[in-house]
Amino acid sequence: MAAGGQQYPSSALYVIGTPIGNLADITLRAVHALSLVDMIACEDTRTSANLLQHLGIHKRLLALHEHNENQASQQVIDALAAGLRVAYISDAGTPGVSDPGARLVHAVAQAGYRVVPLPGPSAPVTAISVAGDVAADGFAFIGFLPSKPMARREALQKWVQVPLSLVMFESPHRIADLASDLASLAPERNITVGRELSKQFEDIATMPTQDLPQWLQGPSRQRGEFVLVWHALPQDLATAAQALPDAVAQLLPLLAGQAPVKELARLLCESTGLPRNRLYQALLDLQNSTED
Repeated sequence: MAAGGQQYPSSALYVIGTPIGNLADITLRAVHALSLVDMIACEDTRTSANLLQHLGIHKRLLALHEHNENQASQQVIDALAAGLRVAYISDAGTPGVSDPGARLVHAVAQAGYRVVPLPGPSAPVTAISVAGDVAADGFAFIGFLPSKPMARREALQKWVQVPLSLVMFESPHRIADLASDLASLAPERNITVGRELSKQFEDIATMPTQDLPQWLQGPSRQRGEFVLVWHALPQDLATAAQALPDAVAQLLPLLAGQAPVKELARLLCESTGLPRNRLYQALLDLQNSTED
């Protein structure tokens, strides 16, 4: 009765969040909508078929994943044009959050059809809710970082100065390498690790980042899927992080005026690995103080 009291228009796409582990986390409204729609587009038909079987729902399934999203989106639009209701679900969690779905939603909206969101499970939000990050003023969702070591470290160098909680996903065979990189970048910054969230062997712990590699050495702790919340920088650490290394700070007055500020910032960024925006601002401040 609660779920059926709302209108479910035809020729609409229903974007539905599904459990990230515990089947009991599916909402009443999601079950009602999945029972009502004419077709269900899904990331993996086998995974979705198992979920639907548990719910006693039998519908036509259409595979729509990262490799065929553009083509399959047209099939969804054709169904909407015929007046059908179509649902989209990913393997777990909310579509479009590190999962396919964004291109589908864009295509459907561009075609002039309604997109109806049904709130549901989301791993990033689940992890944020238990992180207890009192210094945070918002968060940024990073998802999976690059798998290659150098590319991953370069990405982390850019993110480490962002004054927000940072939410990352990682797989079991790469979690140790990521933990090592995080610990070397900001050992005192707190991190919350969520392993197998909502599942039988769920494991949640908060610690200084420097302790994460050792924590992962515990029994079975490198198994399962991981969501990491790298806590926002406390104000004292954030202020310290903004300071340039002494060697670079001493070099800036010697370089000032030798080239445009933007070009100098780019060259220093490439040679030191420091964020370009910090270097640019430091050079600009130096230039302004000289002019004054």
